[in-house]
Amino acid sequence: MRVVCVTGCLGFMGSHFTRACLQRGWQVWGVDTMTYAARPELLDEFRQSASFKFTEADIVTMDHLYDVDAVFNFAAETHVDNSIVDSSRFSWANIMGVENLLELIRGKRNYEMPLLVQVSTDEVYGDVLDGKHTEEHPLHPSNPYSASKASADMLILGWHRTHNVPYLIIRPTNNYGIGQYPEKLIPKAVKYLSLRKKIPLHGKGLYVRNWLHAEDTAAAIFHILERGQRNRVYNVSGNYEATNREVIEKVLRCYFGKRVKLNLHVQFNYVRMGEDVRYSLDDTRLRRLGWKNARRFDDEIKAIVEYYRDRFIW
Repeated sequence: MRVVCVTGCLGFMGSHFTRACLQRGWQVWGVDTMTYAARPELLDEFRQSASFKFTEADIVTMDHLYDVDAVFNFAAETHVDNSIVDSSRFSWANIMGVENLLELIRGKRNYEMPLLVQVSTDEVYGDVLDGKHTEEHPLHPSNPYSASKASADMLILGWHRTHNVPYLIIRPTNNYGIGQYPEKLIPKAVKYLSLRKKIPLHGKGLYVRNWLHAEDTAAAIFHILERGQRNRVYNVSGNYEATNREVIEKVLRCYFGKRVKLNLHVQFNYVRMGEDVRYSLDDTRLRRLGWKNARRFDDEIKAIVEYYRDRFIW
């Protein structure tokens, strides 16, 4: 694999993957619709490589696909709160966008169809109070965002069965790292602290998430390409499980350099409708291929908090 398309290349996860592809010497055609969460400043970095080409386009309406070995689809609306307020953008980008990509791929001659690598989410399974979700568990999404991602996964399975479109579906747990838009928990918390506002935390901070560094997500995808099987689903877990309250406590310690009282900086009266209590993935299928995450949450969090503390992002 040497020539690839990365959609959502200026988003958080997509940019980490784009950078890794260029470091491998791959030819990368980056596509991004430049929504509020995109980081256009990254174009200066990526364009330093002669191997990078960029097109500003919406995956729903783009009408041409170059001859590439694979399409890595990171393009998506991802913020659950936004999907609860207005789900239409999520249906547009996450469902219709994937359908259009599938049709563009299908339009290639059968032996030239590129591999579609769909970056899905652990949220398609819904929550689990005990145990972990495997790739064989049924999808049971809890909100419009996860429902749109589950719908996309189902479309891919249908196009594979009917049209033989080759695919990989990657389902990672919560990603974290440098460059995430401040609607997500960690950068949002730092932004609120910088503005001297209380951090809104739903469910008294007791909901549980599993955290995975964006660079580990990229490494997992490369590992699956090299050692995995096509036309399969792979869970990717960071294996760091914590309540939102525990994560915020660590953010506060890193921000202030000492332990501070949680109630002084957090408000617990925020309610999210349809909230998932706990996400947890069994990624044995991937780990049997020899992959393991290299980044530890406790080793990374201080630098991430300092990054956002020193930068105001609208």
